[in-house]
Amino acid sequence: MVTITAVHGDITTQKVDAVVNAANRAMRGGGGVDGAIHRAGGPAVLEDCIARFPDGLPTGDAGWTVAGDLPATWVIHTVGPNFTAGERDRSLLTSCYRRSLEVADELGARTVAVPLISAGVYGWPKDDAITAAIETIRAADTAVDQVRLVAFDEATFEQVAGALE
Repeated sequence: MVTITAVHGDITTQKVDAVVNAANRAMRGGGGVDGAIHRAGGPAVLEDCIARFPDGLPTGDAGWTVAGDLPATWVIHTVGPNFTAGERDRSLLTSCYRRSLEVADELGARTVAVPLISAGVYGWPKDDAITAAIETIRAADTAVDQVRLVAFDEATFEQVAGALE
């Protein structure tokens, strides 16, 4: 069974097998976690995104690229639903976590760092984003040993840690 740990910090500094990126459909970098991962990973991440995903990825799906200059081996990109734009189907959000773990299994990744998908600029209500992440990860049939739910700010970290208790 997978162990879920709350981590307060920067997802781009996590020394894990794979880091999950909350990407946009175009797979060409962006703001928030996506921009941070592309900046820290360097041009290799974008080059691999362009090569592997010439048409991007649909919402709820996931795929992988090299991690470039990140301390991780791979980046697993997943496209969360944009709540602010009216994409409110929760199954798309839970699919992001499920698909990310499936991709991690395909890669042989055993440690994975994950942000709260769609809870930033995409506006998914944070309480539900945390619940969706924890429930989906706990229910997953995966060979991943450890998932770090990484929160950049203290308040979100406290919420995640509290939900895990």
